[in-house]
Amino acid sequence: MLACVALLSLVPAEARGESVIVALGDSLTAGWGVTADEAYPARLEMRLRRAGYTYRVVNAGVSGDTTAGGLRRVDWVLRAGPEIVIVALGANDGLRGQSPQAMRANLETIVARLQTAGARILLAGMRMPPNYGAEFTAEFQAVFPAVARSAKVTLMPFLLDGVAAAGHQVIADHLWPYLRPLLGRGK
Repeated sequence: MLACVALLSLVPAEARGESVIVALGDSLTAGWGVTADEAYPARLEMRLRRAGYTYRVVNAGVSGDTTAGGLRRVDWVLRAGPEIVIVALGANDGLRGQSPQAMRANLETIVARLQTAGARILLAGMRMPPNYGAEFTAEFQAVFPAVARSAKVTLMPFLLDGVAAAGHQVIADHLWPYLRPLLGRGK
C-alpha cells in the first residue's frame, strides 16, 4: 500500500485527473509560523475538495521573497503545469522600500510568462502601512490594479483584507470568490 502511495505521488497531476493551482508568493503563502496544512494554499485545496473540485494546490511560497525572486522561480512554477496561478508577491518589495516601478515590471513579466504558458492568473494586491509615507503607499498600491488591467487578469485588491484574527483561513476564504470563476475542468 505504501509503495502505491509513493508511486502515485510521482505521477503528474494531469494523469491523476487533477488540475493544478500554484500559489506563488512570500511568507504569507509559505505559511511562516504555521504548519503546512494551516497555510492558505492547503486550506484552499481542502475547500476545493469539499466543493467537489479535483484541484491540487501547490504552495510555492518562499519566506522573504520579492517579485524579483518570484520572477526567478517562474520556470519552476511552470513545471507543475498549473491551470491557475495565484500571484501573491510584492509585500517584501514594499517593506524594503524598493521601487514600485521595478516591482510592477517584475509582476508584469511574471504574469506575461505564466499567461504565455496558458495559465489563468489571480493577482493578489498588497498595501503598505501608512508610516511608509502617503506618496510611496499610494504608488505601491496602484501597481496591482495597473498590472491586472494591462494583463486582463483577475485582481483581489488586498490579500490581507480583514485577516488580523483568523489568519490563513480568512485568506483562503477571501481568495475563494476570485478563484471560483477561474475554475474550469476540475469539477
